Amino acid sequence: MKRFFMILTVFSVAVTLLTSGCMYMKVQRPHDKNYDKTELGSKEGRSSLQSICWFVAWGDAGTKAAAENGGITVIRHADVEYYTILLGLYTRLTTVVYGD
Repeated sequence: MKRFFMILTVFSVAVTLLTSGCMYMKVQRPHDKNYDKTELGSKEGRSSLQSICWFVAWGDAGTKAAAENGGITVIRHADVEYYTILLGLYTRLTTVVYGD
């Protein structure tokens, strides 16, 4: 019985470590490579793309759409935000642009 609980514990820890982010994930990362030269600007614009069940997707997550939504004419920096539930059962990809 003690051996069973030891195996169950090791298995549970392995599954947790290997599948982190599978149930829920919200990550934001920059598009830029020159982080020391980043200027954000005074405005922010967002555009999103959504999908359900890996089958249906809609929206426009483009940089141009994000700039138009924020009233930005000069883009200074851009980020991408990923939001996923249950291995992609629901996914939202958002482009965030900063500028003037």
